[in-house]
Order: sequence, then C-alpha cells, then structure tokens
Amino acid sequence: MRAFDINGSDTLSLSLFTDVTNSKELIDSMQAGKLEPEVAFLNASLIPDVFPLLAAAHKTLIAKSRDSLTTRTLHSELVYNYSGSKHITESLKRCGISDSATYILAARFNASPDEMKAAEKLINGKEIELEELEGRANQAQIQKHYKISGLEVGISCLADAITCRIAARDAL
Repeated sequence: MRAFDINGSDTLSLSLFTDVTNSKELIDSMQAGKLEPEVAFLNASLIPDVFPLLAAAHKTLIAKSRDSLTTRTLHSELVYNYSGSKHITESLKRCGISDSATYILAARFNASPDEMKAAEKLINGKEIELEELEGRANQAQIQKHYKISGLEVGISCLADAITCRIAARDAL
C-alpha cells in the first residue's frame, strides 16, 4: 500500500493485487452498498502508471468540493473519471473490475492505515508493488479504449496520453 498526496489536504491510498479470486463477491458487495470500508476497484491492466489515476483523483475531489459528483459515491467517481468517457455505465464496466478480474488496483481516499488493512483483507489475492503497473499494462487494450494512435505513442507515453484525455474530457 502506498499513499499519495493529492492536493495538500487529501490522500489516495493504492494497493495492487494479482491472482484475485473473489472479484464477483467484491462487485456484489459494492452493488449492494455493503462494502466496508468503501473502496474503488479498478481494472489494473488499463493503468500503466499512477499519474493518470492521481489526475482522476484530483478531478474527483474537485467535483466533490463543488457538490457535483456524477456518480453516487466518491470512489465510483474515481473510476468514472479515470475512464475518460462521459458514459457512466460504460466507464464503470470498462475501468472497474469484472466478475473474472484477477488483476486489480484498490484505491481509497483519506484512508487510515487500519482502513487500508481492512480493504486489503476484502481481497483474496497477492499484493504486489505498484511499480509493476507499467510492465503489466495491456497496451493494446489501453490504446483501443482511449483511442491512442501509434503516432501519439511514438512521441509520448501511454500515461501522458491518458492524463490528457482525463483532463480534457469535460471540455470536449
């Protein structure tokens, strides 16, 4: 688990898991509103680096401060903002976890160490280092989802391309 400062007063704690066996149970708990503590579960194969996720987290906290969340919870808003799409259901399906997900990133805003330990206990899987994100990212899937051309990847990196799309989504 690692915590990142977002805006000086808020943090985002992240834990990366592989070989997860209970994704369906996690989804069922989220949909029933019984996930304790509340956590965002993201499809880690779409995340090449933590920077775009931190951009999405910043955008989420801004929406919260303006009382203008698009989704029902702060943590679902993080998944929605990471997606780069304006379609809520599509965003949550694509960037959230599926029933068969085995590689997931757990994120929680302003988590205490005890809350992150509780969140980690919800997941039946092996925690790995965040540095493994880049090597495990599904580049073809990311390029397809975010419509990143080969030319763009040639002059930039996937993380920067995703971050630009997250930042510009509302302006388009």
